[in-house]
Amino acid sequence: MSDKKVSRPCHHCKSRSASAPTDTTKIHYEKFWLYRHCSSVQQRDRQAQKAGQLFSGLLAMNVVFLGSAFISSMIFNKVAITLADVWILLSILKVLCLFWIIYYLLGTSRQPHAVLYRDSHAGAIWIRGSVLLFGSCSILLNVFQIGYSTILVHCKSKVEILFPSIGILFICTQAYFLWHHSKDCIQVQHNFTRCGLMVTIATNLLLWLLAVTNDTLHMEIESQLREVEQRFAGKAPPSHPHCCVILNPHILSGNETTLCTCPNTTICKVFQKGYILLYPFNTEYCLVCCSVLYVMWKNVGRRISHDHIPNTKPKFKLQGVVFGPLLGTSAVIIGACVFMMYQIQATSLVPSRQVFVIYYSYYIVLLPLMSVGAVIGTIIHALEKKELDTLKNPTRSLDVVLLMGAALGQIGMSYFSIVALVATDPRDLLNSLALSYSVLLIFQNITQNVFVIDGLHRRHVVAAAEAKHAGHSGQHTVAAELPGEEETTLSSKPEHSQTPPGKEEDTKEEQNREAYSQRRVSVLELGQEIRKASLSYIHTYSHLSWKRRVLREISFFLVLCNIILWVMPTFGGHPTFENGMERSFYGYSTWFVIVNFGLPLGVFYRMHSVGGLLEVYVTA
Repeated sequence: MSDKKVSRPCHHCKSRSASAPTDTTKIHYEKFWLYRHCSSVQQRDRQAQKAGQLFSGLLAMNVVFLGSAFISSMIFNKVAITLADVWILLSILKVLCLFWIIYYLLGTSRQPHAVLYRDSHAGAIWIRGSVLLFGSCSILLNVFQIGYSTILVHCKSKVEILFPSIGILFICTQAYFLWHHSKDCIQVQHNFTRCGLMVTIATNLLLWLLAVTNDTLHMEIESQLREVEQRFAGKAPPSHPHCCVILNPHILSGNETTLCTCPNTTICKVFQKGYILLYPFNTEYCLVCCSVLYVMWKNVGRRISHDHIPNTKPKFKLQGVVFGPLLGTSAVIIGACVFMMYQIQATSLVPSRQVFVIYYSYYIVLLPLMSVGAVIGTIIHALEKKELDTLKNPTRSLDVVLLMGAALGQIGMSYFSIVALVATDPRDLLNSLALSYSVLLIFQNITQNVFVIDGLHRRHVVAAAEAKHAGHSGQHTVAAELPGEEETTLSSKPEHSQTPPGKEEDTKEEQNREAYSQRRVSVLELGQEIRKASLSYIHTYSHLSWKRRVLREISFFLVLCNIILWVMPTFGGHPTFENGMERSFYGYSTWFVIVNFGLPLGVFYRMHSVGGLLEVYVTA
């Protein structure tokens, strides 16, 4: 009886562990006060991490709901809440984020033992490059907005100059922060860092929501003005034929119904065209920053073991691919020509039917090729028998979620289009092309997601035998191809030693001879380097296994295809709205909401797919 009695509490954790009975099957330590108060450090850290993530997540959720309520009130109740009120709220959030980022850069990250680990998978070069590229375009966008508002200061408020000015500071500081600290696994001030990251994520989400909503209203009113011009074309000449009519942001806030006209000056037109051209990059910048900040939030307090740190990090090398770049470049060139033709025709008052036929035909040819390539790549992944990478990787988990979530934008739009086209007249040429485009787009998104996600979960295994064989053959190649280099350099040394001293003419001749020999050696070295590069490329391509070779060809082809499919809708290729078929079926406002929430997700999906496909290419 005395051996089974274990309810006697200990005063120290060490005494409890030392006097623990051998038969622990009947002991329930969770019922003891001692177990609750002397739990392991690892368990306490895990509980604190979950509590911190929950609190910071709730904080971000409240900020997003507050901002969404402001933006929704601006749209539906145009008297109480104006666009200036939304800008003031977002400016306050930007200033708070700026203070936290500066505190992190100057205080938190410089504390001792603050950054003991860095996530090698986070902050890939392509995504940090996207932050810099889209951030630079967003800065130019704000500069154009400031210049345009300054020219039209008589009909614009000062908030329209203050808001983009704060935006420039916010973009610069955030881009610097993400470029240098996106891999950090911070080990100090966990809760404060999590809250700062979540508030920054919420601010970027609200900026994206405002950009999408503001662009929606702008495009809607612009399209309505186009319909009015078509209806009254030829009946009344415009009162200002040389002025560019642009929407005053007060229209979007509902205060007035007057238009703010841009004077007939070159600088005003430059600001106007630059703002319209760079507007889509601002939405992409917000989404990319949210993804990087989320990975940093998941890495707060994370301890990375040596098993998570790769010994050799794979690098991007354009070797072993021939047909993928050729087919992808052809798709990019043809797509650029189709897009320019579409932009010229579709932006006119009466867009021709033929340009929509060409646009849809290009997609109908390209999407099946992409789908077939993704299916073949998935089959090869199944045949490779590579082990799955089951290690904890927040970056990969986020990539999978973003790919699946962003694809819902194009898939949802496609299903709405299918219902509208089937219900109206599917036998019409343009309707049948649009219907085929929607069906193929759904299939292409699904097959590409399966291929990319399967490739991201494959463990990168370097073929040691192939690397060893390539190294030996490369050494033999270099030795065989550079037989005369040592002879040339050695032959020049005796000539220099045989120069008689004290004779200036002989010295000049010797200097000329040395310069000539050096030029000869440099030319020979250049030729040998070119020959080595070409032989190395041919050797690498020939010694890759056929599975890895096909995977690289497919991945590179899909990378180039997704780039052109990202460029076309980003710079204004929106046939789903401009053809008028779905718009007439669902109604103007309803279809505009569907398009302007689906198109940004589709654009983000194409850009994010490029990063995932590059990872598949590198690890193939």
